Amino acid sequence: MKKVYSIVAIFCLLGLGAVLFGYVDLMRYATSPVNRNTDEKIVIVTRGQSLKQTADILHTRGLITEPFKFSLLARLKGADKRIQVGEYLIASDLPPGGILDMMVSGKVRLYRFTVPEGSNLNQIADIVDSAGLASRQAFLQAAYDAERVAKSGITAESFEGYLFPDTYFFPKDAGVGQIIAAMVARLRAEISDAWMKRASELGLSLHEVLTLASIIEKETGAPSERPLIASVFHNRLKKGMRLETDPTVIYGIKEFDGNLTRKHLEASTPYNTYRIKGLPPGPIASPGRASIVAALYPAESKYLFFVSKKDGTHQFSTNLVDHNRAIRKYQLRK
Repeated sequence: MKKVYSIVAIFCLLGLGAVLFGYVDLMRYATSPVNRNTDEKIVIVTRGQSLKQTADILHTRGLITEPFKFSLLARLKGADKRIQVGEYLIASDLPPGGILDMMVSGKVRLYRFTVPEGSNLNQIADIVDSAGLASRQAFLQAAYDAERVAKSGITAESFEGYLFPDTYFFPKDAGVGQIIAAMVARLRAEISDAWMKRASELGLSLHEVLTLASIIEKETGAPSERPLIASVFHNRLKKGMRLETDPTVIYGIKEFDGNLTRKHLEASTPYNTYRIKGLPPGPIASPGRASIVAALYPAESKYLFFVSKKDGTHQFSTNLVDHNRAIRKYQLRK
C-alpha cells in the first residue's frame, strides 16, 4: 500500500510540476514579443469572430507565435469572451499579453480629422470622407435628414451650423450618426447658460445666433475685427437694413464657380441678403467660439458698412458717402 501511495505522490508531484512549468511557460509567452521592431499592423475583430479566428489572424500578421497558447492565455485570464469588436493598430513589439489587454479594453484604432472654423456641410463631408470614416454621400444624406435633425432637438432643415469646428477622433465603425451626434454634443457643451441668457436679451434664438455667427465667421479676415463686424450687422438689423453680405449670397448659389457677379446679387434666393431683410433661414457654416461670442457681444459702434482692404482687414464706415469713398480707395483703385 505504501508503494501505491508513493507512486501516486510521485505522479501528483510530476503533474503539479508540469502544471507549474506550463504556467511559467505561458507567462513567459505572454510577456515575450515576437519582434523588437515597432512596425504597426492592422487587425480587425468582427462581431461573432471566435477566439481561435482572432488568434489565427494575429499569427498570420506575424504578431504572435503559437495561436494555441494565445487562446489558452485568454481563457486563463477570463478574456476570451471580453475581446472588443473593432480595428486595432498593433505594434510588432507588443507581447501577446499586451495585445490581449488592448483588445479587452477596446483600444481600437482612432481616425482623426479636423473641421476648421467656417466649414459648411459639404466641406465637412469631404473632411470625413478623406479621413476614411464615411463617404461624402452618406454623411450629407444624414446631415440633411430632417427626422434625424428633429430627434436631435434642432429646429432647422439640416445640421448646418450645428457641427462644432474642432478636432475629433473616431473608430472605423463609428458611423455618420455617431459622428454627427458627437459634433452636436460638442457645440452644446460650448453653449453656456450665460450665452442663452444673453441671446434672450438680444431677442435672438440659438438658431439665429448661430446664423449670425456663421456670417461673421465667413466675413472675418482678421480675428480681432469680429466684434466690429458683428456690430455692423446688429446695427443694420436694428435699423431694418438689409445685411448685404456676399457669403450668404454665395451659399445660396448652386455650384458657385468663385466669381460673384451682379447677376448673383440680383438672384432671388432665401440666402440673398441683398434682397431679403433680416437674417437668412439658417447658418451658412459652422461658426467657431469666437464668432459666437462676437454675435452675442458685439462692439459698441455706429458702423453700418465695411469694405475689404484686400489685406485681410476692413475699412468701417458710419455712412454711405464714406463707404463709397472706401470702395473707390480699396476696391476700384488700380
